[in-house]
Amino acid sequence: MKNYFWKMFSNIKNGQLAKKAFVYQKRKKICEEFLKILWDEGFILGYKIDSVNSNKIKIFLKYNNEEPVINSIKLITKPGRRVYYSIKQIWKLNSTKNFIIFSTNKGLKTIIDCKKLKIGGEPFLVIN
Repeated sequence: MKNYFWKMFSNIKNGQLAKKAFVYQKRKKICEEFLKILWDEGFILGYKIDSVNSNKIKIFLKYNNEEPVINSIKLITKPGRRVYYSIKQIWKLNSTKNFIIFSTNKGLKTIIDCKKLKIGGEPFLVIN
């Protein structure tokens, strides 16, 4: 299941390096949840289920003055190395420079949401 997640972010990274308008990704529930967060935070223009093949998601990439909005995506937790942060550790992180998405017991949350809800979790990735 997680392989689709890792592949989606490499697709987005590579698509933006190649200045593509959109990329395709296999449709999975976890991928749609991450895309919803990225769209809410303004990192992508949007996404939709492909009209021809309903097992694919079309992700519309966002650019500012022909520069990608997402400069870098760094994966924190990897399949071979899991990392978990408590709420105390999350409060020590600077949420103004980095955008971090956590997997919590309440679903996928941003670092700001984790601070508001006072919950820890597994950080998936950092976006600059």
